[in-house]
Amino acid sequence: MSVLLKKPLFKQVSQKELAEQLEAKKKCKDKLPLWFNTPKIYYPNKLHIEQTSSEITADYKAKIVGGKTLLDLTGGLGVDTYFFSKIVDHIWHCEINPELSKIAAHNLAILGCANITFVQNDGVEFIKSNLAAYDWIYVDPSRRSDAKGKVFLLEDCLPNMTKNLQLLFHSTKNVLIKTSPLLDISKGIDELEAVKEIHVVAVANEVKELLWVLEKGFEGDIKIKTLNLLPGQSQVFEFWRDEESSAISEYGVPNKYLYEPNAAIMKSGGFKSVGNYFGVDKLNEHSHLYTSSQLTAFPGRRFKIEEIVPYRKKELQKLGISKANITTRNFPLTVATLRKKLKIKDGGDDYLFFTKGLDDQLLVIRCRKA
Repeated sequence: MSVLLKKPLFKQVSQKELAEQLEAKKKCKDKLPLWFNTPKIYYPNKLHIEQTSSEITADYKAKIVGGKTLLDLTGGLGVDTYFFSKIVDHIWHCEINPELSKIAAHNLAILGCANITFVQNDGVEFIKSNLAAYDWIYVDPSRRSDAKGKVFLLEDCLPNMTKNLQLLFHSTKNVLIKTSPLLDISKGIDELEAVKEIHVVAVANEVKELLWVLEKGFEGDIKIKTLNLLPGQSQVFEFWRDEESSAISEYGVPNKYLYEPNAAIMKSGGFKSVGNYFGVDKLNEHSHLYTSSQLTAFPGRRFKIEEIVPYRKKELQKLGISKANITTRNFPLTVATLRKKLKIKDGGDDYLFFTKGLDDQLLVIRCRKA
């Protein structure tokens, strides 16, 4: 029976508020387990929970910053603030929404944080009216627009970092910005200044956020760090942007093993660097699949090649596969089209990669997980 239809359980809490709390808490179970498992936590509207960082990504962000003071310009629910408070001596949490600011203050007090000052104000306006200096400023611009709905371009987010960056550099030398994973990395570099590092953060092979480390006056090569956070382990690979541009890939025909980079590397564009670092050959300039004769600790999915056939109906029929996991890389047909055309169901232990080889010939590579 719905909570809304039951008799009120608490004098000062409406059934509607109770229902909203239960729904919001449910959304925290996997994303914010500390909040979910801590008594007396008050939950905001579920939209704020959808917008906030997960605990696993917030914990990673805290490892980037340091020093004694940090200003969280867009504090929100305070998940990032909580993890920053474990690293930095004192945090200022700015939040323009008074209700959300109060909720964050209540929850972080429940969680034992005593080194946070809560400011119910727009973060940009707070900087303008406050001449203090900080070791770091962190910004997670809002990616929702009244006119456009969900947005990801820097100029559409609030605050607009392309317009306010110099203001931030008056108060700090170090800025950390979180943006949507949809933002094009090259475009972000062009629009932001003094980009020193870019962290591409994926969880369970799904890119969740891009983190931009800016250092006032920095003009050197940009380090790009990719992370795929998995239960009990992390796949980490980093490279330099200029080196990636000048690197030359080694190419080869499919050998004994096939490698598919994880989502963070795919987003980063470090295709030449990752192949060279791990000593694997690329199948095609645009396929982003790699091969080797010996199994290596590649950051992504690894497969043992069972069979390679040209993409021709007769050859595919010889494989006799009615169920398989299908992936396309640099191939003219979609997975859905191939399933329908070849009558192959999803699942099983077989993996079929439809891709292009060295001379752009269409190939089908049958694999099993290594």
